[in-house]
Amino acid sequence: MTTIDWITDLALLLVVFRQLRESRLDRTSYLIPLGIVAFVAYRYLDTVPTDGNDLVLIAALVTFGAALGIGAGACTRIRSRGGQLYIKAGVASACLWVLGMGTRMAFQLWVGHGGGADDVARFSAAHRITSEQAWVAAFVLMALAEVVARLATIYVRSRTATRERQPEAAGGRGTATVGRTS
Repeated sequence: MTTIDWITDLALLLVVFRQLRESRLDRTSYLIPLGIVAFVAYRYLDTVPTDGNDLVLIAALVTFGAALGIGAGACTRIRSRGGQLYIKAGVASACLWVLGMGTRMAFQLWVGHGGGADDVARFSAAHRITSEQAWVAAFVLMALAEVVARLATIYVRSRTATRERQPEAAGGRGTATVGRTS
């Protein structure tokens, strides 16, 4: 792994750890993680191979990433306070996020430095995965799916909190919470 690989992987991990402390839900809550995965996609995603079972591998990892993202977004607390929305990632949200990011990092280390390259080559040949680029595309798109699914889940849930907040403003109540941290 290069220094850039480490920095981008760790930056994506820090996105959720930053949200273990409650923070305001604003544009930067969406733009920072999207910017990081856009950079990763630009840097690593040259093509999306479609030969053999490449698309099966890609679809499996994209589905896994999306499921982790939805879970992480569902386990993020969204709270309305003083007319603003705040989010806080719970333990379950952080664990799901780390599972996805950690899986990619562990795979990169195993293949690049842990002797896993031969095992991946044998697996690829046995399952008709045609190139290294299929693995790259699968993991990059998995990260993209995880980030987009998490942010989409938070966005949808924040709209629910906004709708619940409107009657609250008329009634003069304090705060509303959508979801729980685990």
